[in-house]
Amino acid sequence: MLPLIAAITPILGSIFGLVDKLVPDKDAAAKAKHEVELMLVGLQGQLQNGQIEINKMEAAHKSIFVAGWRPAIGWVCALSLGYHFIGYDVGAWIVTVGGWDIVLPQLAGTESLMELVLAMLGLAGFRTFEKFKGISREK
Repeated sequence: MLPLIAAITPILGSIFGLVDKLVPDKDAAAKAKHEVELMLVGLQGQLQNGQIEINKMEAAHKSIFVAGWRPAIGWVCALSLGYHFIGYDVGAWIVTVGGWDIVLPQLAGTESLMELVLAMLGLAGFRTFEKFKGISREK
């Protein structure tokens, strides 16, 4: 479900109930409800197009503080996964062999980390597709 429609759905029933009360003809009421739904879908499309334009402007910006947040998230994911799957185990082994009484920190919320990594991989897949089709912006 589209985010805007999902946000409005709880009150949509009330709106449709008002339409049923105000418009006695069932066909006219159905047509009015359909027009409301079409208007919401059109508004959602406009919002998405606006967000796409904002994303384009951010990605094209020369400042690392504007355009660099996406790569920063990628590096955070890579470092977190590296520590979670390799660094922690190797560190624990080194601590054990060294005979030290140190407790290494474990990452909490690795499920959220995996969701983020999969989303980033999806974006990387889109980027690869763009390069393959020759539609990417080269600097």
